[in-house]
Amino acid sequence: MNNRFSSALKARKKSGYVPVIPDIKILSPGEGDLLRGRDPLEAVSQLAAAGAPALSVVTEPAYFGGSIELMESIVEITKLPVLRKDFVKSADDLKVTKDLGAEAVLLICAAHAFTDLAALYGEALNLGLEPLVEAHTKEELEWAGKLGAGLVGINNRNILELEKDKGNISTTELLAAYAPPGAVLVSESSIRTPGEVEAAIKAGADAVLVGTALWLADDLVKYYQGLNQAKGQKINE
Repeated sequence: MNNRFSSALKARKKSGYVPVIPDIKILSPGEGDLLRGRDPLEAVSQLAAAGAPALSVVTEPAYFGGSIELMESIVEITKLPVLRKDFVKSADDLKVTKDLGAEAVLLICAAHAFTDLAALYGEALNLGLEPLVEAHTKEELEWAGKLGAGLVGINNRNILELEKDKGNISTTELLAAYAPPGAVLVSESSIRTPGEVEAAIKAGADAVLVGTALWLADDLVKYYQGLNQAKGQKINE
């Protein structure tokens, strides 16, 4: 099974850093234009040089300004494993994800009935994609456990509200204990400071995914380096 994405997170942690996954996105429904004139491909190269273990690329176009073309361009310029972050709905979406060179794909529990989620999960594995199963509730984490997911995300916001709710790290603190045993756990969204990174790791997360706050920073690389030097506990072996 392909686990290059989660293996990269483990390797980063073993080197003494918190694995911080940069979320490459163009727009935020709450903050508007995130690039502010910057070239996303140049930013990817800078983040890779700064030690990013893996990348998340938002391909949803209507609310986040993404595209599969953006993901394809990023895959072409980096050796880092790439996660496609979108509202994946079908086997065809998974095939496109694989064909464009992504290593992993986001599967959002809240966007599916469990039977549909299970079908997508199985198809992702068949295609050689590593699914990141994203939860926002205890029940959804139980779904991840039923699937046998080895890579699990806790979204600190309700993704169905499109980043307009006031999520915070307390969601990870409340839910991390219910994550499937042995899974690599990623705390996603609403993470802004090294202190919040440390809180996520202390709660049980193995890595964090940071998007909007990263792009709002005046110095993207310096901000990223500050986050991934936060201290935390050892990752699951």
